[in-house]
Amino acid sequence: MPATPPFAPRSLSALLAAALILPTTSAFSADPTITIQAGEQDRTNTVVTFTLGDKWHDKTLSAKETDVPVQVDSEGRASFILPSLAKGTSRTLTLVPASPVGNSTSGIDVVPGDGSLNLVAKSTGDTIPNLSTLIATYQMTPGPVPAGTSEAFAHGAHLHPVYSPSGKLLTGNHPPDHPHQRGIWMSWTKTEFGAGHPDFWNMGKDKSGKLTGEIRFDKLLNHWSGPVHGGFTSTHRWLDHTTGTEREVMLETWDLKAYHTMGHPDTAAATPPSSEKEKGKLPGVYLLDLTSTQTVTGQEPLKLPKYHYGGLGVRGSALWDAVDQVTMLTSSGHDRKTGDATKARWVWLGGEVEGTPTGITVLIHPDNFRFPQPLRLNPKNPQLCVAPSADGDWSIEPGKPLVLKYRFVLMDGKPDANELERLWMDYAQPPKVEVK
Repeated sequence: MPATPPFAPRSLSALLAAALILPTTSAFSADPTITIQAGEQDRTNTVVTFTLGDKWHDKTLSAKETDVPVQVDSEGRASFILPSLAKGTSRTLTLVPASPVGNSTSGIDVVPGDGSLNLVAKSTGDTIPNLSTLIATYQMTPGPVPAGTSEAFAHGAHLHPVYSPSGKLLTGNHPPDHPHQRGIWMSWTKTEFGAGHPDFWNMGKDKSGKLTGEIRFDKLLNHWSGPVHGGFTSTHRWLDHTTGTEREVMLETWDLKAYHTMGHPDTAAATPPSSEKEKGKLPGVYLLDLTSTQTVTGQEPLKLPKYHYGGLGVRGSALWDAVDQVTMLTSSGHDRKTGDATKARWVWLGGEVEGTPTGITVLIHPDNFRFPQPLRLNPKNPQLCVAPSADGDWSIEPGKPLVLKYRFVLMDGKPDANELERLWMDYAQPPKVEVK
């Protein structure tokens, strides 16, 4: 089934009104306790998620022992960021009603724009209490294209711009060499649907600007802000234009959550840069958790023949367009040249921006189809693709939605394979939680 929205829809005014209401202890019959098991690795600033009972839905709690905020959504999914826990150990925390979301001095704000949503990190320190930084923009409707680029390439349903914690631009959009590439997006290239072959990757690429396949933003089902995460749930329509009439192939749901953690204390990313703008302790690590659920809407499958790219796409900063300005690293230790057409748990893409090394890591969830998944590492441009079709023919069948999960790590500094593996373990094998 398609992913269920994690929050009930609400207006901004309702959110503000709710933020003025401080939960009282009398509203709850008992404070729950949770026991967190670290498992086989040390945990540092790790996202932890578990389920609480009905009475805690849509509440903001706090761990009494550490004053760590715990955000609970309308379906009882609770999330917090665990500061530290040594491998093989456990810790028990008592959860109590906390200050409301509106009073939080940290967390993620989601701010509507013109056909877009802006994911914004709030300050984690009180040196500059109102400090905030844009993490990423979700472009819902078609956005502007660069001068000289055909409007045929103007499409929504993607993330751009995407920034590092120190404010460095990490993504490119509609580059001259591949104007159909746009920040972070999801699409399939070689497909068969009935008698047609819609191409959802190269949207607008032919000389006439004619589309054979299109991914169109459909609806914003929900968006939210919070002390632990903010995000949105939306739908995209996948349309076949090969017959001359618009035909719906799939309905895709995007569920995205943004987090801001301080990273590992031994890494450069955890140390705030010295500029005045960043003295509010904003630098650290941004995490974007994306779940794409793709559901065929009719009775015909979407067939996906073997092809070397198509799936999750990432286009890096225009500053990395020159071949020698971008670096790639995979979980198997491969670089850009040796990593193409290999499989991986994670892949890093980055370079320097204004003299600062920075980059994006894609963490691939082990539940994904054909995990570890094949990679396409572009030999000429700062672009990569996680491409399940590279492993052979397959299809998305009616009644059997495809669910793909990825975590994007946005982090300043050079790639540290050990740290990236630790982050992947946090994502793939998070701490276990027992609720009492």
